[in-house]
Amino acid sequence: MADGAGGVAFTEAQNPNRDQATQCDLRVLATTDLHMQMLGYDYFANRECNHGGLTRAAVRIAHHRATHPNTLLVDNGDFLQGNPLGDYIAQIRGVSARRPHPVITAMNLMDYDAVTLGNHEFNFGLDFLRRSLAQARFSVISSNLQLPPGELTENKRNLVQPVAILHRSFTSHTGEKCDLKIGIVGFLPPQTPQWNNTLAERIKVEDIITAAHRVVPGLRAAGADIVIALAHSGIAGAHHHTGMENAAVPLAAVPGIDALVTGHTHLVFPSPDFPISPHVDPARGTLYGKPAIMSGFWGSHLGVMDLRLEQTTAGWRVADFSCRAEPVARMQGDARICAPALPAHRETLRHFGRRIGHTETPLHSYFSLCGYDPGLRLTAMAQRWHVRRVLRGSAHEKLPVLSAVAPFRAGGRGGAQHYTDIPAGPLTLRNLADLYLFPNTLRAVRVSGRAVADWLERSASLFSQIAPGKSDQPLIDPGFPSYNFDVIDGLTWRIDLSQPARYGIDGQLRDGKAQRISHLHHRGRPVAPDQEFLLVTNSYRLSGCGMFAELTRQCPVVLTQPVRARDVLHRYVRQRRRLIPPAEPIWEFVPMPGTSVLFDTGPGALAHLKTMARPEIEPAGHGPDGFMRFRIYL
Repeated sequence: MADGAGGVAFTEAQNPNRDQATQCDLRVLATTDLHMQMLGYDYFANRECNHGGLTRAAVRIAHHRATHPNTLLVDNGDFLQGNPLGDYIAQIRGVSARRPHPVITAMNLMDYDAVTLGNHEFNFGLDFLRRSLAQARFSVISSNLQLPPGELTENKRNLVQPVAILHRSFTSHTGEKCDLKIGIVGFLPPQTPQWNNTLAERIKVEDIITAAHRVVPGLRAAGADIVIALAHSGIAGAHHHTGMENAAVPLAAVPGIDALVTGHTHLVFPSPDFPISPHVDPARGTLYGKPAIMSGFWGSHLGVMDLRLEQTTAGWRVADFSCRAEPVARMQGDARICAPALPAHRETLRHFGRRIGHTETPLHSYFSLCGYDPGLRLTAMAQRWHVRRVLRGSAHEKLPVLSAVAPFRAGGRGGAQHYTDIPAGPLTLRNLADLYLFPNTLRAVRVSGRAVADWLERSASLFSQIAPGKSDQPLIDPGFPSYNFDVIDGLTWRIDLSQPARYGIDGQLRDGKAQRISHLHHRGRPVAPDQEFLLVTNSYRLSGCGMFAELTRQCPVVLTQPVRARDVLHRYVRQRRRLIPPAEPIWEFVPMPGTSVLFDTGPGALAHLKTMARPEIEPAGHGPDGFMRFRIYL
């Protein structure tokens, strides 16, 4: 908790020998998962938004620096990709010595001390990453990234270091100069090469915990007084397994690490949203008793970690600490930090405003998790169209083609405005970016009817189990991300909510007897377990991790063209010009008379309810955090 003078109120009992010890308070400020949200602008709605942004965070950072003399500023990765501005810079405008990347220029102006790389830094290839980082005046750290010699270098300078020691002079409690050597380590999810599959042969990423045990002792031996881990990895279980994606908790147990900055999962820590466990204290903000912070996403929060450092005969140690995540919203941005992005911002608006087609019906995702999403159907149709053309004349030509798609903008952690809402009329490049956010490439796999049913069972884990005959039960499991809710176009099916989920959020089998999927049909006929299909999906689904990992490892890949799904959608719309995506749902819930559920979605949903002709859905008042609540009679 901050005190009135900009310091911090620590909680630990006083050390009786502290009067003779040198003490120094260090404030660590951290951003994470910015995803190119520099200006606080919603490129999909084409308007300013209040959800943080780097320029707003810069104001809060400047305030901390003005009130606290000993400050370190770090970023935890995923800063180069995430919105149309980032896409335009990477794919159209380019980056060079004369035109540096705006987010790197802004970070230079803000005097960042160190950053680590996130998995999305690799989405646009190593050459783009190299050109972007070449202008950085701060340390870029990645301790478990393994590259061929010379891969990320500029003028014989390594742009990414495995570790760093920052030499900083701070002021002690008594006004004396304290020269500190701050060790920095940084970690990527091990799945990064698979998520960016075009780089799978060029980069390797070591297991986080294995790498930590390798590099931290060497950093200590090199003279680091304290070690801070920048972990682009979430807070999950304490038990380590090789290749663990969200490994922040076992990372905290590694000897020699004093404090952690975490991220990747777009959550906030400390926060009551995390359950208390023997190794996680979500109130004080500790992992294995060590201070840790996670500062949301898109610049929504600024992580603040106050460390009281004490010099002993054995060296410096963390004597006490305080952790918090401060919201960054509804603030005026720093004009100095805005300036580097403004030219590319204006160019982005012009580029993504180009018209390429016309939709006869509105495309919105407010009811995507209830079976109604014409935009999702449009994406699925485009994927199927592309694969049929590519495989014409091949050995797979006669197999029926299915298309798997998932909603990317369906509320959740993105908030009540995080929905697609495209009116009937002209379609622009901005609208297509709205329909397909990520630079995933298309893939096609050969699947059996049994595998298709299992694929849908995993998706159906999104829903809570519903007791028949009861009213107003919550429909959605809030911990399940909507991007894992795959809908398979080309089939019809029902979901039985009275059944428990067969799989957990991590994709592990939870109840082998549970079966939510029923009435699974293809072209009006029941799908046989041994019936064969081609299923169009994307590179992320086949990365070997996440909800579908165990299943996709068993599916032979028959198409690996490096074409982005959004580019396919663009070609499809440009060729068809006028579109009427099917409005009728391809799946529905098994009827449960006398039962109702509650579903929270964006407030814009109300305007579309009448046109949907869904009498079983009715408004039910306001939900939390700006959401609108609806009641669904099953």
